[in-house]
Amino acid sequence: MSAKTDLSKFNNSWYKPGGNVFTRMIWYFVNATIINSYMPFSSIKIFWLRMFGAKIGNGVVIKPKVNIKYPWRLKIGSNTWIGENVWIDNLDDVEIGNNVCISQGAMLLCGNHDYKKSSFDLITGKIILEDGAWVGAKAVVCPGTTMKTHSVLTVGSVASGTLESYSVYSGNKAVKVKERSLIN
Repeated sequence: MSAKTDLSKFNNSWYKPGGNVFTRMIWYFVNATIINSYMPFSSIKIFWLRMFGAKIGNGVVIKPKVNIKYPWRLKIGSNTWIGENVWIDNLDDVEIGNNVCISQGAMLLCGNHDYKKSSFDLITGKIILEDGAWVGAKAVVCPGTTMKTHSVLTVGSVASGTLESYSVYSGNKAVKVKERSLIN
C-alpha cells in the first residue's frame, strides 16, 4: 500500500502507432481540418481516410466532428453510419462491420492505463464491432471489446469484454438486459 503513482516513470516507447512521424503530422492536420470539422460530405472524408490507409466499404456515412486517431488502424464495412462527435481513439486496430451504427458522441477507446502499476503504463486492445451492431449515443466501448453481430449498447453505457449476438446491453459496466428481436 505504500507505493505511489510516479508518472515520471511512464514509458510507452514499446508502442508503435504505425506511420512515420511525418505521416502522423500530416494526418493530424487533415483530421483537424476535414474529418473533425463541420463538413457534411462523407465522400471527402472517406477519400482522405482511404488516402491514409483506412479500409472503408461502400455507403458509409460519416457525420460532422468525427475524430479518428490513426486511419491506418481502421477498417469499416459497407453501409455503416458514424454519428456526430464520435471519437475513435484507435491506438490499436478497430474493425467495424457492415450495417453498424455508432451514434453521436460515442467513444471507441483502444487505450487505457494500468492503474495497478506506479508507472501508469499504457495498455491497448483491439475493438471489433460485428455486422449490425449499434453503439448508442454517448456510449463507451473499452479496449479489447467485441460486440457480436447485432448486439446493442444503449445510450451512455460502458462496454468491456464480449457482448453476445442479438442482445441488448445497458449500464456501467454494461450487462445484458434483453434479447434483440428484429422485424422486417
